[in-house]
Amino acid sequence: MERLISGAGRLGLQLSPGQVEQFEVYYRELVNWNRRINLTAITGYEEVQIKHFLDSLAVTLALKPGDKSFRLIDVGSGAGLPGIPLKIIMPDIKLTLLEATAKKAAFLDHISQKLGLKDVAVVVGRAEDIAHREQYREQFDIVLSRAVAPLVSLVELTLPFCAIGGCFIAQKKGAVDPELSQATGAVGRLGGKLRERKRIELAEFSGKRWLIVIDKVSPTPETYPRRAGIPQKRPLLDKQAKQ
Repeated sequence: MERLISGAGRLGLQLSPGQVEQFEVYYRELVNWNRRINLTAITGYEEVQIKHFLDSLAVTLALKPGDKSFRLIDVGSGAGLPGIPLKIIMPDIKLTLLEATAKKAAFLDHISQKLGLKDVAVVVGRAEDIAHREQYREQFDIVLSRAVAPLVSLVELTLPFCAIGGCFIAQKKGAVDPELSQATGAVGRLGGKLRERKRIELAEFSGKRWLIVIDKVSPTPETYPRRAGIPQKRPLLDKQAKQ
C-alpha cells in the first residue's frame, strides 16, 4: 500500500499499521467479490490504491480541521467509495451507505463486518425514495456521492439528506464551470449555497480534479427529490424548475 501511504501523507493523513491492513483486506475482498458481481472496472493493485482509495481520502480536503465525528451518508455507494475509506481513517463517524442494488449492498454489509467497522448502516433503495423517509431526511452533516452524473441532477438526489448547517461534497473531474453554472438554480431551490470549488493537486492524479462544496442553508421543499429517474431525465434547469 505504498502508493496509498505516500499519497495520504501529502493529504496530511498518517495511516496506522492497522489502517493499512484494513485497506489490504478491503482490496482483496473487492477483487474477490468483483469476480461474481460488477463492483468496479478498476482492479489493479496500484490503480485501486490511487483511483479508489486515495481519491476517496481526498474528500478530507473539504472537511473542517479536527472534525472527526459526524453523520455521513454516501449516496450510491457502489463498492463503498468514498464512504468506507473515510470510515477507516475516521472511525468515529456515523456512516450510512445508500445503495440501490441488493448485491452491491450485500458486499457493503460483508466488507463492513470484515473490517470490523462500527456505526455503519447499509440502506438498500434509491435516493429518490429514501430521501423522503423521516429517519434520513435532513439528518446528515456530510453528504457524499461519487456518482458519475451532472451536478444539476446530483444536488436533487443529495441535498434532501443534508441537515441545515451541513454540506454536500461532490467529486468532479475536468472542466466544472459549465456544470456549476447549469446547477446554480437547482442548488438554491433545494436549499443549498455554493461554498467553494476546491482543486485537488496530487501528483498521483491525472487531469483536473475538484471538490464542489455546497452548504445546506435552508430546508429542501418536500416535493424534492422527484420520483425515481426524474432528476436525471428532467434535471432542474431554470426553464424546467417549475415542472
